Amino acid sequence: MARLSADEVRQYEAQGWVIPQFRLPAARVASMRAALDALIADNPGVRPEKLVSAHIEGDNGEGVKGSAQFLELARDPEIVELVSGVIGEDVILWGCHVFCKPASEGFETPWHQDGHYWPIRPLANCTVWVALEESTKENGCLRVIPRSHVGQVLHPHLHEDRTDLTLNQRMADGVFDEADAVDLELQPGQMSLHDVYMIHGARANTSNQRRTGVALRYMPSTSVFERDLRPAHGKTGVAVNFAQRPLWLLRGVDRSGRNDFEVGHRRHGARWWRAGG
Repeated sequence: MARLSADEVRQYEAQGWVIPQFRLPAARVASMRAALDALIADNPGVRPEKLVSAHIEGDNGEGVKGSAQFLELARDPEIVELVSGVIGEDVILWGCHVFCKPASEGFETPWHQDGHYWPIRPLANCTVWVALEESTKENGCLRVIPRSHVGQVLHPHLHEDRTDLTLNQRMADGVFDEADAVDLELQPGQMSLHDVYMIHGARANTSNQRRTGVALRYMPSTSVFERDLRPAHGKTGVAVNFAQRPLWLLRGVDRSGRNDFEVGHRRHGARWWRAGG
């Protein structure tokens, strides 16, 4: 079973991010790349950087026809084990966003903090960014500002009404020094973990090589997915429907006692059908 080492946990806590030693086997990566190509083919009207809730099979109610193979990836016991090393033993899966940046025209992801987008209270989350293809400086790898999670502060964001961005909210100027940025270059099957307060972004892909990452979203069950909240509603550049977003309790118990694990799951007769199980 994969597990974060003590040094990896310390880095995550101190820096806000870590690239674990663990990586997916080559055969699993190849299988997921095939799933990615099928996902893109099934969503011809959606920019490949904006494949939100790709883990919800069929029409996911958020403008994307998803695939159960991405849910299987998100529920992988080894990935969940890594996540539990930084958020605790009670783990809830609530999101999966595929960011596929085509060669030569892949959109920029502006500097931002995830916490501005999500209805989680108290705000807590670990994102696992899984590379399905080589992710480098040249093709727009994920970039982070180390230690920007310290103090758990959400800084001002500005809305940008542009059509060439993955997300339409950008950090206001003067909050951080971009010279401090670290490029998280990954080989296929590698992954990074980052905190919800971490300032991060990615340059546009102007190279001749496609770049794809799958962002898997996990929250501790001490937090609540508040379905009536609408952070940055209508200003993100990505269609979301948090009111109907399904949750999966992958490990432990719901410590808050308030998370709803039935909303968003399809009902067949008297039984609830949950994608992937």
